[in-house]
Amino acid sequence: MRDSAGIPGGTVAAGGTSKPPRGRRRRLLRLLGIGIVLLVLVGVAAGWWLYAKLDANIHVDSSAEAELRRYERERPASVAVGAQNILLIGSDSRTGTANSRYGSDGGTERSDTAILLHLPADRRSATAVSIPRDLMTDIPPCLGADGSRTRERFAQFNWAFQWGGVACTIRTVERLTGIRVDHHMVVDFGGFKKMVDAVGGVEVCLREPMNDAEAHLRLPAGRQTLRGEQALGFVRARHGLGDGSDTERMERQQEFLGSLVKKVQSNGVLLNPTRLFPLLDAATSAVTTDPGLASLRGLYELVRGVRDIPTEQVKFLTVPRRPYAADPNRDELVQPDAARLFGQLRADRPLTVTPPSPTPSAAGRDASGSDGTSGPVRSGSGIAATPTPVPTFTGTTAGTADCR
Repeated sequence: MRDSAGIPGGTVAAGGTSKPPRGRRRRLLRLLGIGIVLLVLVGVAAGWWLYAKLDANIHVDSSAEAELRRYERERPASVAVGAQNILLIGSDSRTGTANSRYGSDGGTERSDTAILLHLPADRRSATAVSIPRDLMTDIPPCLGADGSRTRERFAQFNWAFQWGGVACTIRTVERLTGIRVDHHMVVDFGGFKKMVDAVGGVEVCLREPMNDAEAHLRLPAGRQTLRGEQALGFVRARHGLGDGSDTERMERQQEFLGSLVKKVQSNGVLLNPTRLFPLLDAATSAVTTDPGLASLRGLYELVRGVRDIPTEQVKFLTVPRRPYAADPNRDELVQPDAARLFGQLRADRPLTVTPPSPTPSAAGRDASGSDGTSGPVRSGSGIAATPTPVPTFTGTTAGTADCR
């Protein structure tokens, strides 16, 4: 049967347009609804897959937690509620495809980089304190990889990692500082390179050319954007730049980390999904952590708490130290400066950092490294002598990590 317009089975609207029959409209709406549900399910499935992949990337270190529980009674108590202290350890492990190219480690790992990261309860700042590998300190009895236990020794700091791994290093740091270590992260060579590549490289400035055969690095002076292999060489190098000391290497590491913080906080990384996912993938697969951080949720909560910290409040410094009296190739703490630094961090009280002054001549220096005046002591060796309400230490911030 035809209607007045001659269209079978249809109706004519007031404007002369034809409406589909109700049955067809219902089918279209039903198909549209099914399509939306399928899209949602696909999105949920993809999101779940990405979450599961990133979550599974993280390596869990349960053995260190078990060993630390054995010594719980001797560990320092947490003083400041809400504050966190995280020990960042750079491992020179040669195991795995990404690390074996750097030679053999003789069956042991060492840690040439150890940084105690303090996050205050208000999350308005962050303080990263480098601990020299050659610092002479008390290392407690530790459980070795072969199941034997070492005796307590007075030795250079990085031997703790070689003798007893993460747990031994944490206990050594806690003895040294009196600060409770809440979490830890270990990053090896391959993981470090992946993280740098994921952010598109990190910019540094060299005041002079750099040539270090051991670090596989050769760079001209000036502004440089370093990617994985070059970045690793830059933070590892000792013999191709400056005086070849571990002091200068730690300063370069701090400068590099400051530039990395600025890069990660930039809109080009955090607000760009095509760059954010590779960063998350690299970061989660690069680290070995304690069970408390060994999940995407745990790492997200950590990042969320620090992502809005201004770069000028991300501080880097080295524990106050000087050449060890019995061996100038080793370090010892400068007191009471070191105790004052540790006390500020332990109680979650503020501190400031200031760039080092030009190094005075060696003549006239006293045993602490000061030249006897009221000015600040030499770089890395302690606290500014001028009294201030907030203690001031020699250091730098991520906000000053610019090429000029």
